[in-house]
Amino acid sequence: MNTMTLWHMTHWEFAALAAAAVLVGFSKTAVSGANTVSLAIFAAVLPARESTGVLLPILIAGDVLAVLTYRRHAHWPTLWRLFPAVAVGVVVGTVFLLWADDEVVRTSIGAILLFMAGVTVWRRRRAEAEASESVSEDDEPAAVSTPAGRLKARSYGVLGGFTTMVANAGGPVMSMYLLSAGFRKLGFLGTSAFFFLIVNVSKVPFSAGLGLIDGHSLLLDAALVLFVVPGAFLGKWAVSRINQRLFEQLVIAATVVGGAQLLLR
Repeated sequence: MNTMTLWHMTHWEFAALAAAAVLVGFSKTAVSGANTVSLAIFAAVLPARESTGVLLPILIAGDVLAVLTYRRHAHWPTLWRLFPAVAVGVVVGTVFLLWADDEVVRTSIGAILLFMAGVTVWRRRRAEAEASESVSEDDEPAAVSTPAGRLKARSYGVLGGFTTMVANAGGPVMSMYLLSAGFRKLGFLGTSAFFFLIVNVSKVPFSAGLGLIDGHSLLLDAALVLFVVPGAFLGKWAVSRINQRLFEQLVIAATVVGGAQLLLR
């Protein structure tokens, strides 16, 4: 870890990371996938490759808070269906990080962010049609155990595992899958919370082995993790009040700007 970058940042840079940590907490309890904005901020303030290791423990803290909030609404058959494919994606992402330098990782993160913005636009256009297949907030999703459903789970799982390992950007991929499977809000948030807690914890040994997590990065995490808590409480308060359509439009715009900034940097 580049300690010069970590300990000689300006007050404004630390404030930007703190705001990104608040957004992590908010996204985990309100709008899954919104933390792509946090990803762009971390990659802009810190070296892009190392930023993924600093962000990971903060994401885990947000996952813990989300599980505590929505633990009763997880759909475990869907989770077990996804995990094998996600493991493959994580391994592929780890191999990619073994040879990728900071410039390649930064460009990759920027491209992934722009791709995720496109995915989110497509998901929003499909959301109304998918929602018509569901009945209530707590209903289980429609069965996806058909051959087409299993293929969909494998495809999204591999892509989600790769993007979450390389750039901590698996949120929009999994959001699209869960919505296409017919999840409503509470089931979506509960299943997503357990999914990312398990996946992100499983990534820690890989990130540590790559040198992305060490004592210096954890000290920075200790200072930033405090900002996740108010974001999580804000998300819990806002989840039933937020104008989802407007917020997603803002997230898409911020993600595009962040991705373009990384590509042009």
